[in-house]
Amino acid sequence: MGQIMANIDSLERTEEMVLICHHGIRSRQVARYFESIGFSQIINLKGGIDAWAKMVDQSMNLY
Repeated sequence: MGQIMANIDSLERTEEMVLICHHGIRSRQVARYFESIGFSQIINLKGGIDAWAKMVDQSMNLY
Protein backbone atom coordinates (compact mmCIF):
# COMPACT_ATOMS: atom_id res chain seq x y z
CA MET A 1 0.00 0.00 0.00
CA GLY A 2 2.85 2.37 0.77
CA GLN A 3 4.39 1.91 -2.67
CA ILE A 4 1.08 2.64 -4.35
CA MET A 5 0.57 5.81 -2.36
CA ALA A 6 4.14 6.95 -3.00
CA ASN A 7 3.55 6.63 -6.77
CA ILE A 8 -0.08 7.69 -7.05
CA ASP A 9 0.76 10.76 -9.15
CA SER A 10 2.18 8.54 -11.89
CA LEU A 11 -1.11 6.62 -12.31
CA GLU A 12 -3.72 7.53 -14.93
CA ARG A 13 -7.05 8.24 -13.21
CA THR A 14 -9.17 7.11 -16.19
CA GLU A 15 -7.28 3.91 -17.04
CA GLU A 16 -8.72 0.56 -15.97
CA MET A 17 -6.81 -0.81 -13.00
CA VAL A 18 -7.15 -4.14 -11.15
CA LEU A 19 -6.02 -4.10 -7.53
CA ILE A 20 -5.03 -7.32 -5.81
CA CYS A 21 -3.70 -8.47 -2.48
CA HIS A 22 -3.70 -11.79 -0.67
CA HIS A 23 -7.35 -11.87 0.49
CA GLY A 24 -8.80 -8.75 -1.16
CA ILE A 25 -9.21 -6.68 1.98
CA ARG A 26 -6.31 -4.25 1.60
CA SER A 27 -6.90 -3.89 -2.13
CA ARG A 28 -10.57 -3.08 -1.43
CA GLN A 29 -9.47 -0.29 0.93
CA VAL A 30 -7.14 1.12 -1.73
CA ALA A 31 -9.89 0.83 -4.37
CA ARG A 32 -12.30 2.81 -2.21
CA TYR A 33 -9.67 5.48 -1.62
CA PHE A 34 -8.83 5.70 -5.32
CA GLU A 35 -12.50 6.10 -6.18
CA SER A 36 -12.85 8.85 -3.57
CA ILE A 37 -10.07 10.87 -5.23
CA GLY A 38 -11.37 10.52 -8.78
CA PHE A 39 -10.12 7.22 -10.22
CA SER A 40 -12.97 5.92 -12.37
CA GLN A 41 -12.02 2.42 -13.60
CA ILE A 42 -11.02 0.55 -10.43
CA ILE A 43 -11.58 -3.18 -10.07
CA ASN A 44 -10.82 -5.07 -6.86
CA LEU A 45 -10.10 -8.79 -7.20
CA LYS A 46 -12.69 -10.09 -4.73
CA GLY A 47 -11.14 -12.65 -2.42
CA GLY A 48 -7.66 -11.70 -3.58
CA ILE A 49 -5.04 -13.89 -5.15
CA ASP A 50 -5.91 -16.63 -2.65
CA ALA A 51 -9.46 -16.96 -4.04
CA TRP A 52 -8.14 -16.74 -7.61
CA ALA A 53 -5.75 -19.63 -6.96
CA LYS A 54 -8.51 -21.75 -5.41
CA MET A 55 -11.29 -21.02 -7.92
CA VAL A 56 -9.62 -20.09 -11.21
CA ASP A 57 -6.07 -21.41 -11.36
CA GLN A 58 -5.52 -24.40 -9.10
CA SER A 59 -1.98 -24.79 -10.47
CA MET A 60 -0.93 -21.73 -8.42
CA ASN A 61 0.83 -22.29 -5.13
CA LEU A 62 -1.11 -21.15 -2.07
CA TYR A 63 0.69 -19.26 0.66
